Amino acid sequence: MATNNVAQIHGFGQSIWLDFIDREIISSGKLKELIDVDGVRGVTSNPAIFEKAISSSSDYDADIAALKSESDNEKLFFEIAVKDIQAAADLFKGVYEESNKVDGYVSLEVSPFLALDTEGTAKQAEELWKKVDRENVMIKIPGTKPGLAAIQQSIAKGININVTLLFGLERYEEVTEAYIAGLEEHLAAGHKIAHISSVASFFLSRIDVVVDPIIEAKGEKELYGEVAIASAKKAYEIYKRVFSGERWQKLADQGAQPQRLLWASTGSKNPAFKDTKYVEALIGPDTVDTVPLETVDAFRDHGIAANTLEAGLDKATEILAKLPSLGIDLAAVTQQLEDEGIEKFNKPFEKLLNAIEAQKNK
Repeated sequence: MATNNVAQIHGFGQSIWLDFIDREIISSGKLKELIDVDGVRGVTSNPAIFEKAISSSSDYDADIAALKSESDNEKLFFEIAVKDIQAAADLFKGVYEESNKVDGYVSLEVSPFLALDTEGTAKQAEELWKKVDRENVMIKIPGTKPGLAAIQQSIAKGININVTLLFGLERYEEVTEAYIAGLEEHLAAGHKIAHISSVASFFLSRIDVVVDPIIEAKGEKELYGEVAIASAKKAYEIYKRVFSGERWQKLADQGAQPQRLLWASTGSKNPAFKDTKYVEALIGPDTVDTVPLETVDAFRDHGIAANTLEAGLDKATEILAKLPSLGIDLAAVTQQLEDEGIEKFNKPFEKLLNAIEAQKNK
């Protein structure tokens, strides 16, 4: 019998995590089936995912009713969310142990309202880490400029961190520095570091959504839908450079895990593209791809698993080098996307808190 298409990806050293969570997928056995059949090895969540789960389901009504004396709706939300994260983490405990703490993680994000608040982010990351109380959980912190110090502080406390909302190569390299410096701090304080895990979530398809109209207007069809993939390939070059050499080796000798790149926003937003385009283009060793349910289904049906990540690196370099001549400032684009990304999470979070308030008043 042929191996499941999604499960085949793991054979190339990449882990597929599901970019979705709700109570129904856990209680129905669907999530367990994705682990057993498709080889899904982790879960990511974000404010928009939880907003959809809570607003479109009655599964959370009893919890909200029981907690309605809590005046702070954000605190009430995290009480509810933590229960889902704990249940999912327990489901993935076997993957976590079998993979020697490389996989099996479930991610919970700090409040998006804290995206530009270093102190608030670090404080809430520690609070959520303690509240969830599971080894195989990652706390998500946006890779904004203010987020960098919070990431380093959290790693230095031994907290697993999923750095989210990354678009640019320069910021990605700053994130790797925050991770390594955090490990060095934790080690210098006399602690072990082998248990600490982190991923850096590089967002893809949104880059092409912004640059493709410009590329199309310039008549450069061969670059259409290729900039995000080229950026990801260059990010992997940075990853390989940073997590080698003398400085990293000192940490690796103490059991440190490299901070893997995680490909996010891998569902195709352009209907002209194959729905598995971004997944197929970036399969390679020591990486993670977090995909929505519909993309898992699509890849299971017609995805092609192959070792593609390091193919065409010269072409990737050429693509990025050509952008300025087309009037595209990629650094400005990625900063714009970061700013918009914060807003994209703030709005559903506000909507979620309003929905909780309405439910409390029923």
